[in-house]
Formats: sequence, C-alpha cells, structure tokens
Amino acid sequence: MAPRILIVGGGGREHAMAWQCAQTAGEVLVAPGNAGTAREPRVRNVAVNADDIDALIALATRESIDLTIVGPEQPLVAGIVDRFHAAGLACFGPTAQASQLEGSKAFSKAFLARHNIPTASHAVFTDFTEAEQHIRTRGAPCVIKADGLAAGKGVVIADTVETACDAARDMLVDNQFGSASSRIVVEDFLQGEEASFIAITDGRTLLSLATSQDHKARDEGDQGPNTGGMGAYSPAPVVTEAVQQHVVDDIMLPTLRGLADDGIDYCGFLYAGLMIDTDGCASVLEFNCRLGDPETQPILRRLQTPLHTLCRAALEGSLADVDTAWEDGAALGVVLASAGYPQSSRTGDVIDGLQRAASKQGIKVFHAGTRSDAAGRALVSGGRVLCVTALGPSVQAAADSAYDAAQLIEWPGRFMRRDIGHRAIARERNDD
Repeated sequence: MAPRILIVGGGGREHAMAWQCAQTAGEVLVAPGNAGTAREPRVRNVAVNADDIDALIALATRESIDLTIVGPEQPLVAGIVDRFHAAGLACFGPTAQASQLEGSKAFSKAFLARHNIPTASHAVFTDFTEAEQHIRTRGAPCVIKADGLAAGKGVVIADTVETACDAARDMLVDNQFGSASSRIVVEDFLQGEEASFIAITDGRTLLSLATSQDHKARDEGDQGPNTGGMGAYSPAPVVTEAVQQHVVDDIMLPTLRGLADDGIDYCGFLYAGLMIDTDGCASVLEFNCRLGDPETQPILRRLQTPLHTLCRAALEGSLADVDTAWEDGAALGVVLASAGYPQSSRTGDVIDGLQRAASKQGIKVFHAGTRSDAAGRALVSGGRVLCVTALGPSVQAAADSAYDAAQLIEWPGRFMRRDIGHRAIARERNDD
C-alpha cells in the first residue's frame, strides 16, 4: 500500500518535496502548504502552521501518516523530531540537539574547529564594543553573521571596516534579527566559488544528492544584499569528481564522526555550504540541517528515486542498501520575487501567467510565497514568490527554457535575476 506522507512547511522547497513524493506515494498532506501545493494531484493542504508541533502531531495521528518529512529549519531546532518520535510517529530530520549545527553558528564553528574540519577562522561576540574593537584590529574584508536563524538574511559580507561595524551594530545593538542576532560570529572572508553539498544520512551512511549551486545575492553579478536565494541549478560544475571525493572524505564523513564522538545522533538531511578555492580545496561556510531553498527545486527535478523511500531507508538504518537514479543533463530554477524583497515584501497582488508558463515543455513552477483567494486565484504572500524550473541537456539550455517561461508570469513589482547559472554557463562555453 502506498504510504501517506506529511510535508511540514509552506515554501518552494516544500512544494517540490510534495510534488516529488506524490509521484509514487498515496496522498501527500502539506502543512500549511501554499497555492501551488493546493493545485497538485494527490496533494492536500492542511491549515496547520509549521511551528505548531502539537497540532502537527495530532494531524499525523488523525490522518494515519506513515512518514513526516520536515522542510524548514525552525521546527527542527524547536524539537519537532524529538516530539514526533516520543509520540511513536516516524519523522525524518535531525533532533533539536543535532539541529544546533544550523540553529547556532557559534555552535557550528566550535564543532568544526574541535574536529579539524576546514572552515574560516572566527570569533564570537555578544558585546558590540568588543566586536567593534576586534573588527578594527583585524580589518576587512570579513563576514558578519547572526548566530541564530535569520531566514538566510543574517549574513553580511563587509568590504570595509565601517560596513562590518555597521552590520555588527545593527545586529547586536539594534536587534536587526531579534534574538537571532543577540550573538554574532565575525569570520574571515574566503575567496572562491560557493556550492551546496547536500546528503541524506542515518548518522553512519552518507548518501550524497546531486550537487547544486545557488545565488544568494539579490542582483545580477552576485551584487546587492543577501537573500534566501534568487535561483539555483544542478549539477554544479565546480564540484568535479575529485572535489566531490575531497568533500566527502574531508568534510562530510568527518562531520558524521565528530557528531558521533560528541554523542549526537544525526538522522536527516545534512547540507554543507562550501567555498571552493582555485585549487579545489573546500571549506565549510555553514551547515544546514534540511534541504536548501531554492536548491531543492532543481535537485528534485532531477531525482528519479522517490524521496520518501530515501528518507524511510535512513530512519530504518538501511540507507546503505539504496541506490539513487538521476535525470541526465541539468536543471535550473529562477526565483521570482516581490517588490521590496529582501527588506520587505509587497503582498496581495494577483499572479498572472501561471498556466501559460506551466504549459511550456519541461517547465515546472514551484510556489513559495503564495496563497489562494476565494476564487482560487494565486496571490503574492511573501518575498520569494515562485521558482520557475526547467530541465535541459546543459545549464545554458535549462536557463533558456526557465527564463522563456518566467517572463510570461507577471504581477506588479515582480523581479528576478537574469543571470542564474552564469558561472556554469561560462564553463560550458569555455569547454566548447
């Protein structure tokens, strides 16, 4: 009998997860979901917030859910997996203790240092005066990070000392990110190219997913403020076969061993944000304890093996017996955002052109910040609104298809980056 799946969350990542699981599962419930998941065959939205753990447990029990997969980081850090397991319910994701790898950058940096896993040198501060003194002594460039969860926006890459001090003041004095920035990490700026390395693990076996790369800066040329991600593609050419083996041997497996040595059981997605230098050496920029957004969208366009099968195998300790199948070629996703993002979001506008875009061959539009009105129309309800994804034999071909479809979708103030995948496309041109 096909399993009944619950996806926790309501963004683009969760839409992609629900869509992928629905290909082979029975019914897929999404809590709370969005206007896109509401339109998927065999998918049903349930009006339960992702942070309402009591209501989610009641929902999973009432609906006889076989497996719950958690999308966002907040409920993981809050202990949703611990609570589900205590209630006798299968739930895929790391425990609250293990989720501190993402929940606290100070925790993560101390872990990396303790286990000799490559990362930038750093210092941690709760007092602005001390942080300012450190910044002025060490100089720029440097990176200022809010310690806690800040929806991908709590990172400032500072080219000057004054920019770094302003960022530290915004976080520590002005509470820019609330309690998430009551402590900050100041670390060295690393040169290179970023990539996302995401795996599924049961704490012993590591199953690497397809490599990917996202674009966090708002504007073309990787300029402007950091966002949650303006687009992504898979695979990431910078992660060559040699680099991938290096990441597995020197970062991912030592991380699993370090967690075990620290007495932390880790079962879930393990995401290492990496900086890869010109010699192919990788350093950890951050850990996430869930799938990335928007990396999930192109990755799951390529994944042919049911996602829920992989998650179940990890929970049952049989991940070593599972193989994965992938679409050849590339997948690319372009995020369409609302006016004002990332500082603010204009909401309530009707989204036009969704059907025209979706009718294009090879296109899948994943919703993120959307909701349905009484007439069933999709409305803007957040900063990152949609992710238009395409498959192609190359990153260039996938980008051409994605942008061809994305330009058909409109609402007032809608914007997107026009250069998603530019590094990979440049490599493809050089290889021709």
